[in-house]
Amino acid sequence: MLKVFAKPGWVITAVAVIAFAYLAFTVLAPWQLGKNARTSERNHNIEMAFEKAPQPVGDVFAADGSLKVNEWTRVELRGHYVPDAQVLVRMRPIDGQQAYQSLLPFRSDSGQVLMVNRGFVPATPNVAPVVPQPPSGEVSVVGFARASEQVPSNPPVQRDGFTQVSGISTEEVSGLTGMDLGRDYVQLAQDQPGGLTAIPLPQLEPGPYLSYGIQWIAFGIMAPLGLLYFIRAELKERREDELLAQQASTAADAAPAAEGAVPTQESAAQASEASDGAADESAAVSKAQAPSEDSRQAPPRRRARYGGRQDHFRHISDDQQRF
Repeated sequence: MLKVFAKPGWVITAVAVIAFAYLAFTVLAPWQLGKNARTSERNHNIEMAFEKAPQPVGDVFAADGSLKVNEWTRVELRGHYVPDAQVLVRMRPIDGQQAYQSLLPFRSDSGQVLMVNRGFVPATPNVAPVVPQPPSGEVSVVGFARASEQVPSNPPVQRDGFTQVSGISTEEVSGLTGMDLGRDYVQLAQDQPGGLTAIPLPQLEPGPYLSYGIQWIAFGIMAPLGLLYFIRAELKERREDELLAQQASTAADAAPAAEGAVPTQESAAQASEASDGAADESAAVSKAQAPSEDSRQAPPRRRARYGGRQDHFRHISDDQQRF
């Protein structure tokens, strides 16, 4: 019976179910749960950032410009912008609107050079962006410590008098400007010197990632259980078919024995003659025991008034009974 599951259809189905369950547990569920963990961590860091005062740059960034604390920590910079090394980020919508973000090196009083995201300006089709110049003197700005992105796959372009990139990568901007930038960067808060329209902070919502991760785990469990259900149903159906076939075979074997017990025509005739003889004998006995019709009839009455003549009224009564 189990040989049926060695057929290609069952084998392919089993392999597909096992592969899907493996991917659900090892790739898909961890992917969504990881996004949920990162989103929760980001929300927590943003909430904590507003509970503390801005930190000095030396407490937030290491000597190579990498973060020493959690991302989104508020940091204070003192120094001046390097206006001749501006790079624009294109293809980054803000609240559903196309915009350009301005990246500019900032040299701190300690001599460390960090990249600063000044904010954004709206993008108008077929119109060159207008980006205000930063102040030339020394300023103090407050922003959020951010981790650098990977180098984008799209190459930088020269357009409308600006060098434009598609990602916020300090490595790429460092190569384009020829400046030794720190590994991570600062995103300016609202209303800062040299800042543009501030980039909105992410909404502090967990998102659907946790439920998606749980769903992938559930799918990974349900897929093998579904396969087991269909295997059980197949076995049950085959057992029922075998039982019906066995019952049909038993009924076919019992049919000849039942036919042998049917009486022949000769025996049926003998039985009929015997029955008829018994019936005749019983009828004769009953006739002998029953009184005759003449004996049951009363002697004819004679009307004494008319001598010995017969009673005609009796004949009339007999005729009425006959009809």
